[in-house]
Amino acid sequence: MAKNKIHISIIIPTYNSAASLSIALDSIKSQVFKDLEVLIIDGVSTDNTLEIAQKYKSDFQVLTVVSEPDKGIYDAMNKGISLAKGEWLFFMGSDDSLFNSHVLEKIFSLRAAKTHDVIYGNVQSTRFEHPYDEEFSYYKLATKNICHQSIFFRKSVFKKIGKFNLKYKIWADWDHNIRWFYSSRIKKYYTDEIIANYADGGLSSLNEDILFLKRKNLKLLTHGFAELPPAARRDICYLAIEQSQKEGSFILLGFLKVVRFVLKIHKFISHKFKK
Repeated sequence: MAKNKIHISIIIPTYNSAASLSIALDSIKSQVFKDLEVLIIDGVSTDNTLEIAQKYKSDFQVLTVVSEPDKGIYDAMNKGISLAKGEWLFFMGSDDSLFNSHVLEKIFSLRAAKTHDVIYGNVQSTRFEHPYDEEFSYYKLATKNICHQSIFFRKSVFKKIGKFNLKYKIWADWDHNIRWFYSSRIKKYYTDEIIANYADGGLSSLNEDILFLKRKNLKLLTHGFAELPPAARRDICYLAIEQSQKEGSFILLGFLKVVRFVLKIHKFISHKFKK
């Protein structure tokens, strides 16, 4: 590896995070793997978040602190993507922590770290009885999200499928996960490792993103039509039709009814051939 080349950029959005920031930074500082930079993207904190961040300046190869107004956590994450110099990116909250001091060492010793675009594992939290949430399937992602604290992205992923969509204030990461998980251009790998301790009580655990929920089923059909099992396609199509009826989106409703008809024909033909 070339000297001074940064392997991973760890991006931490903050806002008045003085009480918790050391939790995240201490867990990064303890890593055996040192080829990293830390990017703290702050939303103009009024407590001593920035002073705490600066105390860690000498503990990392690179620590960059940016403090300016933003449009929320995903805007901060997008800024971090633009500034990151690492080949890989990882996002964590200021009150999250890496599971142990060998997490990064284990991830980047995997063969997949040379051959894949995304590596994901599990998180541990008081919110969940067991580590969350093992390997995802196409249908599983339709019903629950992958925690971003368990995902490592090559920076090139964001060039291929775009950054986080700021229209979704709470579940832009779920929207993003749908885009890369269903994409044939993104090679993904699951490892049965606990990546991080996920702090419960964050924005996504306490709220629902109404706009995303309205669009989710249509997104699943758009991005995952070929990959979803036939029964799942039909179920998701019916849910999308229900939502379109509620919204009075008649053009979309007409299109979805055509899709539903095609799925019914496909089911009928498949059943006949099986006989």
